[in-house]
Amino acid sequence: MRYDLLIRNALIIDGSNSPAYAADVAIHEGRILRIGDLNGVSANEEIDAKGRVLAPGFIDVHTHDDTVVIRKPEMLPKISQGVTTVIVGNCGISASPVSLHAEPPDPMNLLGDAAAFVYPRFSDYREAVDAAHPAVNVAALIGHTALRSNHLDDLYRTAKSAEIAAMRTQLRDSLEAGALGLSTGLAYASAFSADTDEVLQLAEELTAFGAVYTTHLRSEFEPVLEAMDEAFLIGRHAKAPVVISHLKCAGAGNWGRSPQLLAALENAAQSHPVGCDCYPYAASSSTLDLKQVTDAFRITITWSTPHPDQGGRDLIDIAAEWGLSLLDAARNLQPAGAVYYGMDESDVQRILAHPLSMIGSDGLPEDPFPHPRLWGAFPRVLGHFSRDLGLFPLHTAVHKMTGLSAARFGLLERGEIREGYWADLVLFDPALIRDVADFNNPQRAAEGIEGVWVNGHLSYANGQSQGTRQGRFLPRSGSLSAGFDREF
Repeated sequence: MRYDLLIRNALIIDGSNSPAYAADVAIHEGRILRIGDLNGVSANEEIDAKGRVLAPGFIDVHTHDDTVVIRKPEMLPKISQGVTTVIVGNCGISASPVSLHAEPPDPMNLLGDAAAFVYPRFSDYREAVDAAHPAVNVAALIGHTALRSNHLDDLYRTAKSAEIAAMRTQLRDSLEAGALGLSTGLAYASAFSADTDEVLQLAEELTAFGAVYTTHLRSEFEPVLEAMDEAFLIGRHAKAPVVISHLKCAGAGNWGRSPQLLAALENAAQSHPVGCDCYPYAASSSTLDLKQVTDAFRITITWSTPHPDQGGRDLIDIAAEWGLSLLDAARNLQPAGAVYYGMDESDVQRILAHPLSMIGSDGLPEDPFPHPRLWGAFPRVLGHFSRDLGLFPLHTAVHKMTGLSAARFGLLERGEIREGYWADLVLFDPALIRDVADFNNPQRAAEGIEGVWVNGHLSYANGQSQGTRQGRFLPRSGSLSAGFDREF
């Protein structure tokens, strides 16, 4: 037969955590049909990879791209770094199912203003994604805070029985419509008052679906181990796999504790499927939280509704100019967003290298002055941490952003270069790939990405989007617990 596309002379890193091998790849009707020495095989289009790496398209397991995939479906910050699938709905905040009666509460405002929340049912959101034809595939979690905003008149208390029942109904309907699972953001004020029992009851809906529980822990600061215990309790109760979001040791007083956190993760993994995601930077970014305002580390404002001209400036400089304390300046800026330089690099590397961790950008596409992880997270892992620092082999780096991620979230026939799998692929130069975005100039495309294919179609090449957008909505399709390896 004649194939649609033939990529010759590629160095295949297949996403399974196996070393690279040389081969050709034949693609037809969006799928990988043959891998090997394909001399004599013909195709409508042929590309000579010239020995560069062909890997599965990267899966960004931790995004806040919920509404931008519909409103700005070109998704250039992601497709330009080789990402072909994004998982949305993290940290307890999702675009659906949501029915707002006012402006979205913090941190739901990270996804946009009230006009962005027009999906009262998860099925509405799923249909909108497919209608938008985004450049990347989209899979989605259901946010706990989003559910709370639908049914509680006061987010600063725990839910009552009738409210929990209403949230459970919406969660169940969403899971039936293909949602991956439930996410929480218990550190945020709008969910912090939810007691553990509220989440335990909600999570019971995950059991029948084999769905996942992901969590922005109740604390990433000093009580982080207790917060991890709460997450594991919820997962065990629901018989649901647990993913701890952006695992970190936050705050200067917490630096150096990553061995404790990883030991707790390993211990839990002995008896229950657990894992974590992380991003490759020692700075975080979210809304401006008064509880995190400190002079112990640098804080940069990314946006401010009352003072938009202050985006990109350090809080300490704003406070000095206004003649205010850091805390009072922060109050005047709210609602606002910030980058917090609150982690230690050795902790970041330890967590990044652990076999139970996978890669997520946690990028915030609505920020006018975003954290550079939005544009650079995946090339940074491949270039800076794997190639330059030797933190792990290149095939392990690729595994952490492809095969491991697809298995953890039940994305069947994704995340690996295998015959019969969907042709989500990225071609890159391992010697040149690097993140270019930085904290001073954060909106810059990575270098070394030569081609990105989504469902078999070339979507990015030569530094530009190519042709039509070929992403689609990906419903939960596999057994999520199968993706959690307890051998480490």
